[in-house]
Amino acid sequence: MPSAAASVPGRNPLGYEKIPVLLRRYAIPSIIAMVVSSLYNIVDQIFIGQGVGYLGNAATNVAYPLTTICLSIALLIGIGGASRFSLSLGAGDDESARRAAGTAVAMLAAAGVLYAVLIELFLTPLMLAFGATGEVLPYAQEYTRITAIGMPFLILTNGVSNLARADGSPRFSMACMLLGAVINTILDPLFIFAFQLGIGGAAWATVIGQAASCAMALSYLPRFRQVRLTRRSFRIPPREALRIASLGMSNSLNQLALTLVQIVLNNSLTYYGAFTVYGSDVPLASCGIVMKTNAILIGVIVGLSQGSQPIVGFNYGAKQLPRVWGTYRLAITCSLVISVAGWLLFQLCPQQIISLFGTGSPEYFEFAVRFMRTYLFMAPVNGVQILSSNFFTAIGKAPRGVFLSLTRQVLFLIPLILILPLFLGLDGILYAAPIADAVAFAVTVVFMLAFYRSTKRSPAVI
Repeated sequence: MPSAAASVPGRNPLGYEKIPVLLRRYAIPSIIAMVVSSLYNIVDQIFIGQGVGYLGNAATNVAYPLTTICLSIALLIGIGGASRFSLSLGAGDDESARRAAGTAVAMLAAAGVLYAVLIELFLTPLMLAFGATGEVLPYAQEYTRITAIGMPFLILTNGVSNLARADGSPRFSMACMLLGAVINTILDPLFIFAFQLGIGGAAWATVIGQAASCAMALSYLPRFRQVRLTRRSFRIPPREALRIASLGMSNSLNQLALTLVQIVLNNSLTYYGAFTVYGSDVPLASCGIVMKTNAILIGVIVGLSQGSQPIVGFNYGAKQLPRVWGTYRLAITCSLVISVAGWLLFQLCPQQIISLFGTGSPEYFEFAVRFMRTYLFMAPVNGVQILSSNFFTAIGKAPRGVFLSLTRQVLFLIPLILILPLFLGLDGILYAAPIADAVAFAVTVVFMLAFYRSTKRSPAVI
């Protein structure tokens, strides 16, 4: 039974502190954590490119969908659990908040182990399905067989970090990710160059970093600030698990859609690339670099989105709707500014960015530069869809968030990747992304304006 005192918004800074102050406090650590998470793959890509070559880069690109699936699992449970935790705290229901946190941690552990086992069992079919060519397959198998060991650590770290952020410890969440990234960055050159372990060395560096981050994240469980977790908290009641999953669904589906896009993209690039001077492997390697570079910008936006989630969720639970909309507007503004800065780098400095990932033929650099400029041309508006779908998750309106999560990748991008090359060849794949981004942005704006107007007419709608 919620206590009267617990339901007073003033007891928690989320209910009374200035929104810009709160967003800065929560979003900056979250952004750093997400960017650091993206850097796991970027650092591997750079050192592998220097020590193994572009076939190694192609291999990590083939393996990348497994990482996005891993993150989708972490978001399904971590964001879902954090959203339910925040909503319960805002409503003053400490018991529901405790149950949400404990159930989420148990779900994260079980899902991580199951996922790693499935990867090991179906490794080769997965690599072939993700677009591995004959030359790339051995590298992809070696890399993925090792990184699968770290998947449970990665899932637990990301999930618990979201719960810690919702509990009022965004800096701890950031520190967990930083620890793993520092270890990974130190070990990568040591294993690849000093010990001559090649692509396997990069994989082991990643796993060791992930294990360290996970150990630190788990150390937070006895130290929750808003509730106290006991052994009985770490169970998986079916009804609670379904509630958590429903709230995390939009974020998870967004990641799964990225995975599906990556698979379709890899196979389309290798197929159509074979009919050009670039061959199959150059487009595949170029795609890996462009997608992982863009992952840094997406990581910033997702971090901003995750940082706004506790603020939106708590104030919605406390029925402070002006603060809910104020947080959303400020997050959108920050997203647009950050995305424009990233877009300028993609358009003005593609050669310099690509050169960080190693050497290659003139054809490789020519295609990679064109890929980056064209495929990411509409990058400034992508954050609007991400923030909008997460907004609905934070207020407990999961179906609306799911719809917006699916618009860009599933409804527009994948069909365009499949259709445009029939008329434009390899160039059609490049043009698919900016067209899909523009249409998805327009749909999101129309959807959000209509919803905002409905809440102004009748606040009960929200």
